[in-house]
Amino acid sequence: MIRLILVLLLVILFLILTIPLMLIEWMIGKFNQPVKDKSSLAIVNWAFRQIIRISGTRVIVKGEENVPRDTAVLYVGNHRSYFDIILTYVRVPRPTGYVAKLEMKKIPLLNVWMYYLHCLFLDRDNIKEGLKTILKGVEKAKSGISICIFPEGTRNRTDQDFLPFHEGSFKIAEKAGVPVVPITMVGTNGIFEDHIPFIRKQTVIIEYGKPIEIKALDKDTRRNLGAYVQGIMAETYHRNLAELEQITIK
Repeated sequence: MIRLILVLLLVILFLILTIPLMLIEWMIGKFNQPVKDKSSLAIVNWAFRQIIRISGTRVIVKGEENVPRDTAVLYVGNHRSYFDIILTYVRVPRPTGYVAKLEMKKIPLLNVWMYYLHCLFLDRDNIKEGLKTILKGVEKAKSGISICIFPEGTRNRTDQDFLPFHEGSFKIAEKAGVPVVPITMVGTNGIFEDHIPFIRKQTVIIEYGKPIEIKALDKDTRRNLGAYVQGIMAETYHRNLAELEQITIK
């Protein structure tokens, strides 16, 4: 319980004490948006790194060399934990907006930092508004901002390895002409979700897959892109799950 209390305390203090920084970042953005993007990323990443340290999470990262540094990408990841966002965000090499559920927009102060980080708020119950959000993601990707989305649509709380991937999640990459980079995570639910309200030490494995250029795929694969990417990630997931189980036994 002590880890949970420390994490919550850190988050609350960060949001309150960085109010002056929010104003400074807003002013910087009026004159130099790229500088604001970099500084906001650095500030939030500092807080995320402290959360990872406090939680006692050990992270094994594979394939990070697969992430392009010279272009925006669409990251797609499996989703079992709130920590999925924290663990992957500290590793992005360029400004990256995450697609979040609409309810996150209502959290005071946190929503400000999310706007600064180019996050998008998706209304999963309104198709028209959801399409507008995807189009915003396309524009951001075209402007050089990477986007991260969890194509399962919600956290997977089932015994299945994956929930079905929504095909619409890949429209950002298709319309913006950016590569898809799969992020396969194993063990993140062991940090918190498996034993709420406790945060416990956990080893997790994060593997970045090779970029997928949609235009290079055949028509049938493009029509079933969600299933295609899920198949790639499933192979990675099972391989890393077996490795994590061996680490746990030792």
